[in-house]
Amino acid sequence: MSKAHRGKGIWEEFSRGRGQCPVCKRNNVKILYEQEEGDVKVKVCKICKAAIKHGKKRLVPS
Repeated sequence: MSKAHRGKGIWEEFSRGRGQCPVCKRNNVKILYEQEEGDVKVKVCKICKAAIKHGKKRLVPS
């Protein structure tokens, strides 16, 4: 089975879906996961998405 179209959806995004994560400040990582906390909604990297889910990090500093 061909896998030619895997990841094709991120090619339409700015800079192929890569940039700086607003939570961990890492550069050139895929920013694909939309997270919201209260009324704040941002896209974060995969590692920060998991950390926010488990309560290790927050979008809005307290």
